[in-house]
Amino acid sequence: MKATGIVRRIDDLGRVVVPKEIRRTLRIREGDPLEIFTDRKGEIIFKKYSPIGELREFAGVYAESIAKTSGALVCVTDCDHVIAASGKGKRDYEGKPISRQMSDLIGERSRRFAAKNDQEFLKITLDDAREYASQAIAPIVCQGDAIGAVVLCSLDESKSNKDTEEMLTMTAADFFGRQMEQ
Repeated sequence: MKATGIVRRIDDLGRVVVPKEIRRTLRIREGDPLEIFTDRKGEIIFKKYSPIGELREFAGVYAESIAKTSGALVCVTDCDHVIAASGKGKRDYEGKPISRQMSDLIGERSRRFAAKNDQEFLKITLDDAREYASQAIAPIVCQGDAIGAVVLCSLDESKSNKDTEEMLTMTAADFFGRQMEQ
């Protein structure tokens, strides 16, 4: 655990203010849910809650199925991190924070498709090298809230098919959204 040197008092309603610098660094916005943990040492730990994070194992299996079928890299993200990845290069993505561009696209609930040499390619993570033939992204929406995205990045230009890749990502995103509603 990292000390910040910031001390806050609890008010008469039991509230604690999380400093703006910490909220900005951790991308915590007004209305974001926080999970509260305690440990045996008496520490209280706040963690940004990721509803889709609960599906991490399931998302990994689903991404693996799509990756095997399509031969592409498949990532499932929440609004902050890649929670599951499968296909060539998955280790470069799993667990990493998503880029600001990706976060904005999720927030806008926008789909995106980009082919080689397009300016529409998005960095998935902060250090994404973007060496793909195509990229399809669909937001995961649950009860009207954008909670993540499904990303499919094709490595082989000859196997890239815009319609198929868009349909795969939209189907997966819709499926995850429905799973979260249950």
